[in-house]
Amino acid sequence: MLDASVSVKITGATLKFHHKMIEEIFEEPKVTEAFLTKGFKQVEEVASEIGSKQYEMVYITGSGTSYHAGLAAQYAVSALTRRITSLIPASEFASWIPSKPTRKSLLIAVSQSGESSDVLAAAKGAQSKGIDVLAVTNTEGSSLMKMAQYAVLTKAGKELAITATKSHIAQLMALFSLSAQLAEKEETGRSDGARLKRQLFNAPKIIRETIDSVNAPVKQLADRYSHQNFFFLLGSGPNYSTALEGALKLKEACNIFAEGFASREFLHGPIQLVDQKTSLFFLLTEDQVENALQEIKSVRRFGASVFSVFDRKNGQLKEASSELIRVPSGFPKVFSSLIYIIPLQLFAYYSSVARGLNPDKPEKLTKVVK
Repeated sequence: MLDASVSVKITGATLKFHHKMIEEIFEEPKVTEAFLTKGFKQVEEVASEIGSKQYEMVYITGSGTSYHAGLAAQYAVSALTRRITSLIPASEFASWIPSKPTRKSLLIAVSQSGESSDVLAAAKGAQSKGIDVLAVTNTEGSSLMKMAQYAVLTKAGKELAITATKSHIAQLMALFSLSAQLAEKEETGRSDGARLKRQLFNAPKIIRETIDSVNAPVKQLADRYSHQNFFFLLGSGPNYSTALEGALKLKEACNIFAEGFASREFLHGPIQLVDQKTSLFFLLTEDQVENALQEIKSVRRFGASVFSVFDRKNGQLKEASSELIRVPSGFPKVFSSLIYIIPLQLFAYYSSVARGLNPDKPEKLTKVVK
C-alpha cells in the first residue's frame, strides 16, 4: 500500500520517498539545524527568565510522543541542574499535583500541535494553582502558546504523518538546549553547560551520519523480521525514554505488540514472556554494556532474537546479539536519545511497509487528540 512517491534532495542526491513518515525522518538533520539557527535564541531568553524567577520545582507534562520527550528532558534537567523535576502524564496531571504547591513551581508543557486537550487541561490546572507554564510546541499561535507565560517553538515545520518522528527530534533539541542553557547559568559544577551546548550544535551532522549509516541495515532487519509480532525495547538512563518511544512507533506504524522497559526492570516479571516468538532491542551506552551482556545471554537462551544498538565496536556484544546496530559515537550520553531513537523510527517505518501497511495513516489514530 504505497502513496505517490515524493522526491527530496538531500546532500546532493535526490531521494524518492513513498511515505511522509520516511521523508520526515530524513528531514531530521534539517529540522535540528533550523532549531539551532532560528530557535536557540528563544531558548536563551527563556532560560534567562526562568533563572531569574528561581523556580524550585519543575513539572513536565505531555502525552504520547511528547510525554516521552518530557521524560528525556526530566533526565537531562535532573542530571545537569539543581532543580527538582517531576514528569506527570497530561491526562493525570490534575490528580497528581498538590492542591496547594509549597514550592515556587514551573510546568513545562510539551505538545507538537499545542492543541491537545489533555495538555491544555494540565496547563490550565497548573495555572489555577499558581504554577507558571512554559509551552514547548511546534505551532505558533496555538492555544497552549497563547496561555503560557513562556514559549519555545521547536521549528519542525508541518508534520503530515500521524506517526510523529521529526517533531519528536525537534522537541528533544528544544528541551536539551534548555537544559544545557540552565546548566550553564547555574554553574553547579555538576556539568559543563557551555561545552554541552557546543556539542548540541553538532547534532544535525551526527543525525545525518546516523541516518546514512543505519538506514540500509535497519531496512534489511525489518524485512527479515516482518513475521515477528512481539517486541520488547530495553533502555536505561537517557534511553529509557527512547525505549518507550520506539515501542510506541512500532504500535502505531505496525499494529503489533511492543513494550518499552527500563533495562533491569524487565527482569522483575516481564522476562517471563520471552520465547522464540519475541525480539528485543537493547539500547546501550558504553558504561552499560558489561551489565547488559548477561541479560542478553539470558534472553537468547529462551530463543529470543536480540538487536543491540550501540555506538562502538564490541566483539562480545556482537557475539552475544543476533544483530548489532552501530550508531555514531562521541555525542554526550545525557543527550543520546537524539541519536538512539533514529534506528527505531526507521525500523518501525520499514516494518510497517514490509507488512503491507500505510505508516502515515494508522486507521485508529488522529494527529491531535481532543
